[in-house]
Parts: sequence; C-alpha cells; structure tokens
Amino acid sequence: MNVRALCSASLVVVALAQTSPSFAQNINGKNLFTQRCAMCHGADLKATGPLAKKSNPPTPDLTTAAFKKRLNDYPGVIVSSVILRPNGDLIPRTLRQNGVKLASHAWTVQDFRDLNKYMSDAISKSR
Repeated sequence: MNVRALCSASLVVVALAQTSPSFAQNINGKNLFTQRCAMCHGADLKATGPLAKKSNPPTPDLTTAAFKKRLNDYPGVIVSSVILRPNGDLIPRTLRQNGVKLASHAWTVQDFRDLNKYMSDAISKSR
C-alpha cells in the first residue's frame, strides 16, 4: 500500500471513530423512541400513533414550538420526568387498557440523553 492510500485509509478510520458515538447515541435514541414512545406519539412525533387518541388526556404532539422549547431549556429532564413519573398511571394504564405489553427497561442517564437528542433532532427536521 502506498503512503497516499495509507493516509486516506487512516483519515476514514479517524472520521468513523469520531462520528460513531453520536451515531450510536442517535440509533439508541431512535430505537428507544420507536419501541417505547411511537405507539402513542407516532413515528413523526405528532401524536399519530395507534394509541394516541386512546389515552385521557390524548397524546400530545411533540413537534410544537412549546414542546421544542421545553426540550431545549431542560435537556433530558422532560423526557426522564415523563418516563419515570408518567402522569400518575397514564402511560401504564393506557398500555394495559389496550392490551399492550411492554417489557420493563432499566433506563440509564445515557438513554435519557439519547432519547432527548433523537427527539430534538426529529422535531427540528419536522418544522
């Protein structure tokens, strides 16, 4: 392998190594949202999931300017507070009433950060 090819290959490896953590976090955030949130909020975050109208109160549209501001002002706090204290029994009750069984998940701080990042990015793209 010549020096030019070796340098090019090295740059690609460095670029991948630098982008991998953010890509991995985005994948984790997207997977968490898809598996645990989209059933109500929809893939588009606009309260279009199959259970959106089956909760009381109905599922909110997460793409509104007000919600985006809350995510930006309190990164991770909004997401974690909803997940850890889901309006009393709203989320578990809605799932139970609609026969949805969702395996428990041992949430980590990184999960909250990843989910917040995914949602923030998705909201920015939807507006």
